[in-house]
Amino acid sequence: MTCEKFNVSGVVQAVGFRYITAQECMKLGLTGYAKNLFDGSVEVVAHGHPEQLDELYAFLLKGPRTAVVEDVIREQVGCDQNYCGFRIL
Repeated sequence: MTCEKFNVSGVVQAVGFRYITAQECMKLGLTGYAKNLFDGSVEVVAHGHPEQLDELYAFLLKGPRTAVVEDVIREQVGCDQNYCGFRIL
């Protein structure tokens, strides 16, 4: 199990991005959170198996049809929490 952080930029706020991402993460069996950042991007932290995280990354590159994704920065991070479910912050 690993933990990764994704920073998704573009038109990703006020378009349901976090909610649809949370649904996708729950479908994939990932735990973590999605939250809006002050710069207009969305931060997604997800904990799971590498294959699940690869599927999430592929989803985030496209995003929901209401969003316009310009860039996704992906990085592995230390997981100092044991996430329970997937939350929207």
